[in-house]
Amino acid sequence: MPELPEVETVVRGLRQHLAGRRFREVRLNRADLRTKLPRDLKAKLEGRRIEQIGRRAKYILIHTDDDHVLLAHLGMSGRMTVHAAGDGWKEGKHDHVVFVLDDGTIVAFNDARRFGMMDRVAASALDKHKLLRDLGPEPLGNEFNGPRLAESLKGKNTTIKAALLDQRVVAGLGNIYVSEALYGAGLSPRRNAGSVQGARADALARSIRETLTRAIAAGGSSLRDYVQASGELGYFQHQWAVYGREGEKCPSCDCAAGIRRIVQNARSTFYCARNQR
Repeated sequence: MPELPEVETVVRGLRQHLAGRRFREVRLNRADLRTKLPRDLKAKLEGRRIEQIGRRAKYILIHTDDDHVLLAHLGMSGRMTVHAAGDGWKEGKHDHVVFVLDDGTIVAFNDARRFGMMDRVAASALDKHKLLRDLGPEPLGNEFNGPRLAESLKGKNTTIKAALLDQRVVAGLGNIYVSEALYGAGLSPRRNAGSVQGARADALARSIRETLTRAIAAGGSSLRDYVQASGELGYFQHQWAVYGREGEKCPSCDCAAGIRRIVQNARSTFYCARNQR
């Protein structure tokens, strides 16, 4: 599933082409994705001007001039790609929602597995939406730091890996970037979350921010279906320190065991037992 860096990369790509344009046509090629599409989505969007494109956690937010927001999630296999008018793009069977802008640009929401979703909500009610209301702080925002993270982790009797995947603790993190951030902070994924306080929490918050920033600069990580809005692949997978590198040498030491893989909550975790405590 695309994580924060992938969604942020898509948002930045969409912003270049959508901001200030109008939806000339909206084609809904099916009535549902993971959930039902709003019945009046086509009627409510056509003719509307796009004011801004943003992100909250792993959700894409497209603000329109009627003070509403198109809320989209890519799910497991979803992608939103931009195609210039006349570039030869042809609609495929998995292009479930297609937007045509007033300059002829096409934005296609393609989702082979249909785990993505779209909804439309009043901007004033956005923070109260059932998918957003319980989310934790944005890890790239000013409100996220070591003390804030330590407070969220205080008293948690679970592993730090599981805690960071809880979207109520930090918004937008997923399996890949949690493994990478824990490596950068020198913390074992098995460590009790409640013990990550003080300097440990400072180091982890800093590593989370640095990991996500580098991933966004590389266009995210392309695994299976993810592509940028331009259709290009992301390249951060070539910079992974531990994720997917079981048995390889740790980048920071010459330990005999190298990178290890364990399973936590049915998900693979990669780490160096010598460097991460």
